[in-house]
Amino acid sequence: MTKVGVVVFPGSNCEYDAAAAMVDLGADVEFVWHSTTSLTGFDAIILPGGFAHGDYLRPGAIARFSPVMDAVGDFANAGGPVLGICNGFQVLTEAGLLPGALQKNRGLTFLSHPTTVVVTSTRSVLTRGATLAQELVIPINHFSGSYTCDDETLARLRDEDRVVLRYRDNPNGSKDDVAGVANEAGNVVGVMPHPERAMTTLLGSADGRVLLEGFLMLGAAAPR
Repeated sequence: MTKVGVVVFPGSNCEYDAAAAMVDLGADVEFVWHSTTSLTGFDAIILPGGFAHGDYLRPGAIARFSPVMDAVGDFANAGGPVLGICNGFQVLTEAGLLPGALQKNRGLTFLSHPTTVVVTSTRSVLTRGATLAQELVIPINHFSGSYTCDDETLARLRDEDRVVLRYRDNPNGSKDDVAGVANEAGNVVGVMPHPERAMTTLLGSADGRVLLEGFLMLGAAAPR
């Protein structure tokens, strides 16, 4: 059985949502406290949403220094699948595992509602089970979710096919409508929408399943 580690920082609040989604898909889940220094034995790692360390300084800035992040970096560099959702995406950018940064939403408004994203690359562990141009309804829940980077970084992300999801109707002012990006190898992905909250039509949408099912396709090599 696939073993997924869900990292928990002081202030994380979506770890149970992520764990429930993984269990629903047949994975074995273990919570990983932020002081952990080794991820040996795990097949995949999720950094969930919330307010790691209270989002003091800025979202993810303190969590980046938690001991577990060195282990996450080692795991990612070895090709292990890593997914950062919302605050987890912020942590990955602060840790330098993904390019760019997340800033306050356009209009300085907290957003919590379903949104439509478009799959713009299938070269990542999150989107490899999806179809190019597929539209998915996934909820967002953030105040600092507007993706930003310099023009050179954006050009590189485009050229290397690393923007994995874009908003159809940009809700937060993200540059180039970016909703999610991947690293060069495609095994580290950060997304602002919450696929773990779109697992059943009883709650509005099951579109998150195609993304998380792809994330658990561990028999396949990370996309290149």
